[in-house]
Amino acid sequence: MESLRDNPIYQAKPESKFLQTGDFKTHYVEMGSGVPTILIHGGGAGADGWGNWRNCMPIFAEAARPIAIDLVGFGQSDKPDPDEGFVYSQDVRDRQLADFVKALDAGPVNLVGNSTGGLTALGAALLEPDLVNKVVMMGSAGIETGVIEPLKALTEYDFSVDGMRRIISSLANPDFPISDDVIDYRYKLSIDPGVRKGYSAFMRWIQEQHGLHRPEEFLAQLKHPTLVVHGKLDRVVPLSSAHRLLELIENSYGSIFPHCGHWAMIEYPELFTNVTMQFLNDDSIQSRK
Repeated sequence: MESLRDNPIYQAKPESKFLQTGDFKTHYVEMGSGVPTILIHGGGAGADGWGNWRNCMPIFAEAARPIAIDLVGFGQSDKPDPDEGFVYSQDVRDRQLADFVKALDAGPVNLVGNSTGGLTALGAALLEPDLVNKVVMMGSAGIETGVIEPLKALTEYDFSVDGMRRIISSLANPDFPISDDVIDYRYKLSIDPGVRKGYSAFMRWIQEQHGLHRPEEFLAQLKHPTLVVHGKLDRVVPLSSAHRLLELIENSYGSIFPHCGHWAMIEYPELFTNVTMQFLNDDSIQSRK
């Protein structure tokens, strides 16, 4: 099998680094200097920090220190065995990110998450409020939406190349060009034995919870300045979810992208990064915690 390192998407990848987060290690890559800006990927099969954020990181690095992490069970982070009692739940992800921020020991950070990463950013900010400046939630999970047909591409993924193509097709807008490199990259990550086992366990957990959402009173606890970004054409998380997050989160701002699906940071990396950095760097937007 061709090494992932030979895939064009990995060219110029920053050095791999690790931090101990609870009982396992978290892998990350970083660029630049300045305020640490933690980038949290979503929960789709084959996701990882570098693959999701590689086009945004050099832009972020012009004015910040972007750090893209691999959530537990993904990429190069540890993959605890669910058969030995490890539970792949949202609480575990929230705690992992909170522990990462503490272990980084670099002062208050900004959190930027896409999809389930957005919900993870919110959860970590609630766990360690004094270590977080601002939060950006892009295409974020969290609101109960019922059964969404395009989500089945993720929850019923069969670990095939065609299955990966269906996932990516459900995430991006209809006009977005899907390269074979991206499909190949994510597919190879997804079939790693540990990743596959952890992903399957997390999908089962989601089904047991009847979706990936939190009580509205939980979401409303977030008091940090928060930017909610969403694509008008998002078929995985409906636009109504963004509207509801804006209603629930007291100090929230919104940015809605036309002609955009669930992957704003991949479909429109420059626009997403510029909008995000304008929000993060605006000193007039202050916390009211």
